Amino acid sequence: MQKLKQFLHEVRVELKKVVFPSRDELLGSTQVVIISVLIMSVFLGVIDLVLSRLIQAVLR
Repeated sequence: MQKLKQFLHEVRVELKKVVFPSRDELLGSTQVVIISVLIMSVFLGVIDLVLSRLIQAVLR
């Protein structure tokens, strides 16, 4: 039981050190992630299209 109390005390101490992002920081980070995912998906889509057309041309 003592180990559980010690663990919970240490958890509380560590949680006081955590700095949560503000709403503006969170929204900014979310926008960066969404834009990055869109750019990567377009890039991979173009690469997939080019490679599939190249393979089709080689197989003909």
